[in-house]
Amino acid sequence: MRTTTPPYGRRIARAAMLASAMILMLGACKVGPGGEKAQAKAGEEANVDAVPVEVAKAAHRTVAASYSGTSTLEPRAESQVVAKTSGVALAVLVEEGQAVRAGQPLVRLDPDRPRLALAQITAQMRKLEANYARAQKLVNQQMISANDVDEIRYNLENVRAQYRAAQLELSYTTVTAPISGVIASRSIKTGNFVQINTPIFRIVDNSRLEATLDVPERELVTMKAGQPVEMAVDALPGRTFTGVVARVAPVVDSGSGTFRVVCGFDGGDLLQPGMFSRIRIDYDTRTDALVVPRVALLDDSQDSQAVYVVRDGKAVRVPIELGYLDGEWAEVRKGLQAGDQVVTAGKIALRDGSAVQVIGEPEKKPVAAAKPAAEDGSKQ
Repeated sequence: MRTTTPPYGRRIARAAMLASAMILMLGACKVGPGGEKAQAKAGEEANVDAVPVEVAKAAHRTVAASYSGTSTLEPRAESQVVAKTSGVALAVLVEEGQAVRAGQPLVRLDPDRPRLALAQITAQMRKLEANYARAQKLVNQQMISANDVDEIRYNLENVRAQYRAAQLELSYTTVTAPISGVIASRSIKTGNFVQINTPIFRIVDNSRLEATLDVPERELVTMKAGQPVEMAVDALPGRTFTGVVARVAPVVDSGSGTFRVVCGFDGGDLLQPGMFSRIRIDYDTRTDALVVPRVALLDDSQDSQAVYVVRDGKAVRVPIELGYLDGEWAEVRKGLQAGDQVVTAGKIALRDGSAVQVIGEPEKKPVAAAKPAAEDGSKQ
């Protein structure tokens, strides 16, 4: 009889099947009592990953109760300079940005017309003064009636009033600054014809600036004149300015439920009217308050505030009672102690009892269980 050799591929497949069967048998022999459960438990523990978080410690520091708001800086005094008479501007004496004093000449208008009117009134006044002097002599001689003398006197008083008005009109041809300050705008040029009551300059007193806040009525009892104020302006990032509460309106607006608080600041080269400002008024201070970063507060709290505290490698949700909120800090009145680690980053992935790994601290690895000793007399 003739024997045939199996093809090469069939011999390889059979060898692989035999090797797999041997490996399964050896594995079954090594698993002792309860080995399958231990392996399953180890697999589940391996699938549980600790959530990486950042923490900060609750500590004592000074916090202040404050009210914050925004406003636009306004000058303490402002004036629209108008022409009180008509005429051609012969000379404009100031420019925008120039500092002026109260009473300083700004524009000179053509004085010819009011000067002629003053001359006419002066002539009439001199004539009536002479007539009145003669009438007084004649009345003593009984050559003129007392009524005629009184009529001349009344006419003279009327002309004298016209004379003073003509003098005032002539003085209006020189436009002067009503207040001290800075020329903020100019709407006139030399040679322009100026109509009476036309605004030609705007002057602002920037030596003292004010910011007005509309504060909710619940803060009425806390706001007092003289309280310190801190201000930052968008035009000057990184700079802060100090001032005081200048005035507090004692009446609450019934429509908006707010009252006005006016804060005063020293002006100068940096602060200018019209700047947008962010203002903070401190009305109480606690020097030894227990605080945590404000970012540690949970956003999902409804009726009460809470934070996550890291204890024994797990996140524990702890309800707290808040006090003052001061910038990036939140005062904790109840619920925490100094040194407690509160979660500041990674809160969104946490649940009460979640395993956590604090970023920056060494990872705590579980101790590996000892392998069971090989059974004596195992087959080789």
